[in-house]
Amino acid sequence: MKTVTLTIPDTLEMDNNEIAMLVAAQLYEQGKLTLGQAAEVAGLTKRTFAELLGKYNVSIFNYPASDLLSDVANA
Repeated sequence: MKTVTLTIPDTLEMDNNEIAMLVAAQLYEQGKLTLGQAAEVAGLTKRTFAELLGKYNVSIFNYPASDLLSDVANA
């Protein structure tokens, strides 16, 4: 796994865990990480990560609505 160092202004009142969660949630939302990978980046279990996604306005269902409609039509 890669390690990234970020320089963030002191005025941004977020700790390292919050920043890791924010990055992991965005990468998960973009489909670049699986739920398990994103949870690992955030330093959390899959369950805890999934439960916190809503706080970051990220759906646990990581595929387009058009796919959902197609799945419902095929069911």
